[in-house]
Amino acid sequence: MTNLQEVAQHYHSGHLLKRISDGCAALDLTPPIAHDALAPVDEFHIGGRRATEPFVKSLQLSKGSRVLDLGCGLGGPARFVAATTGAHVTGIDLTPEFVETGRALTEWTGLNDKIELVVGSVLELPFEDASMDAAYMIHVGMNIADKTGIAREAARVLKPGGIFAIYDVMQVGSGQMDYPAPWASSRELSALDPPETYEAALKSVGFEVGERIDRTAFAKQFFTDLAAAQSQADGPPPLGLHLIMGDDTALKVRHMVHNIESGLIAPIELHARLHS
Repeated sequence: MTNLQEVAQHYHSGHLLKRISDGCAALDLTPPIAHDALAPVDEFHIGGRRATEPFVKSLQLSKGSRVLDLGCGLGGPARFVAATTGAHVTGIDLTPEFVETGRALTEWTGLNDKIELVVGSVLELPFEDASMDAAYMIHVGMNIADKTGIAREAARVLKPGGIFAIYDVMQVGSGQMDYPAPWASSRELSALDPPETYEAALKSVGFEVGERIDRTAFAKQFFTDLAAAQSQADGPPPLGLHLIMGDDTALKVRHMVHNIESGLIAPIELHARLHS
């Protein structure tokens, strides 16, 4: 069972906003900044923006929709959703530094009126029953063992018929993963589960589970590009996921490539709808 405080500490660096600000300065980016310009650093998941675009389409959002982002991180997907669909997004994340940094980035992009980011646990959502039209979770479940608890809270806050989409790294083969990984420095912090565990959790609280999509092709290209960026002669680019993952980014990338190519893990999308 993973400790949520340890999870929050894993992602904390204490100087993330300054590193991103310095990266923006190196690229001559000053507010107002287009939300797309921040995608190299604020889309902290396999595939980045290339994965977010089709994922968000599945939510069937429209202007005025109220959407919940479970484990919002820096709010990159939330800003993409708000800017491209006109929906209002509420994000929640365990890591105060992520939320504080995300609020600053949201201000820089001029999307404050459409996005609210709060500190909290996805297992105890501070939102009213049936208050959201849709919900999504991107690369969060690998840190939380209680998949049924996640599903139960999502079901509680969604309106009948609401969509819940999940994009997580899931266990698809047997064997031991190499750590550190982007979400965990050791096995003790990780809560990998197979897609079947997620699907059973969703069904147990009233969701009808639809499509399951394997995004391994995204993953291979993503990590090829990320490894190339880390090994540039003049160093990685000013804005990139290394600003979040830290000094051992290259090691984490190597481990992820090996874990995926060995067939142990895969980035999987699940789409579910709450029974009306």
